[in-house]
Amino acid sequence: MNRPRLRAVFALSLLATALLSIVPGHLLAQPVASEASKPDAEKSAPGSEWMRFAEDDKGKPLGMQTAVVRYEGPLAEGGPNVIVDLIGAVHVGDAGYYEQLNKLFEQYDTLLYELVAPKGTIVEKGTKASNRHALGAMQNGMKNMLALEHQLEQIDYTKSNFVHADMSPDEFLSTMKSRDESFLKLYFRVMGESLAAQSNASRKGDTGEADMIKAMFAKPEDRSRQLKIAMAKQMTTLGDMFTTLGGEQGTTIINGRNEAAFKVLREQLAAGRVKIGVFYGAGHLDDMHKRLKKDFGLEPKSVTWLTAWDLSE
Repeated sequence: MNRPRLRAVFALSLLATALLSIVPGHLLAQPVASEASKPDAEKSAPGSEWMRFAEDDKGKPLGMQTAVVRYEGPLAEGGPNVIVDLIGAVHVGDAGYYEQLNKLFEQYDTLLYELVAPKGTIVEKGTKASNRHALGAMQNGMKNMLALEHQLEQIDYTKSNFVHADMSPDEFLSTMKSRDESFLKLYFRVMGESLAAQSNASRKGDTGEADMIKAMFAKPEDRSRQLKIAMAKQMTTLGDMFTTLGGEQGTTIINGRNEAAFKVLREQLAAGRVKIGVFYGAGHLDDMHKRLKKDFGLEPKSVTWLTAWDLSE
């Protein structure tokens, strides 16, 4: 596979991972970690990084990890201390990753989750991504190729503390239209950003082709792990592009949906909930981090890393 084609595959895979949760529920549905082992000096400040490729001190891959960042503080002087955790998500991962998340979610008064779907949609336990939609089919292909599990199949959305915090399809499409946005435009912007990022990496001698070739020639029993290593490096390298695509005005897929999510967050805080989790794709969290600091006066206090893809031998 030549270099341009490899880059196109990486960009398309990243786009599919970021966009999966915006597909309307009726299209998606068919009937039915631990702290990183890096030294403390290498750990990033809470809220500065949402996904990373972790290695041991000998440079051997440990895993692709997502952040859980805790924000604390009173909303008003003399008011009670509130806790809001931003929980980064990837939409295909190890079964153990989703087991950890399901246990984590039990501790919150309210767990806000993303999914562009009609109001009142209930995500039944074990819901599968449909192959009838291109993005769902691509995600199922990634799941099978990388020997991973799908988020919709593993997360229990029926828990009583789960609250939908996203746009409806009509709201989403209307907002995109008002901003003169489209999925096709977004795709080409993502492709351009990814090619530029990989060109910069190539100049530094850090390309993904070697990892992909290594995966292709790996022993059958190790091939899925090598493919995950190649893909994880690309995803953690390119993952920040969604926070910068919209410039100052932002995009519907990130900023517009975050506004909808934080409207629900305000409602839950007003109702007296003091410990809230926000479970959203990692590309959303940089903007949410800024909103929590500016609009709510909350500060990041700690970060925990969960291993979404185990890459160890």
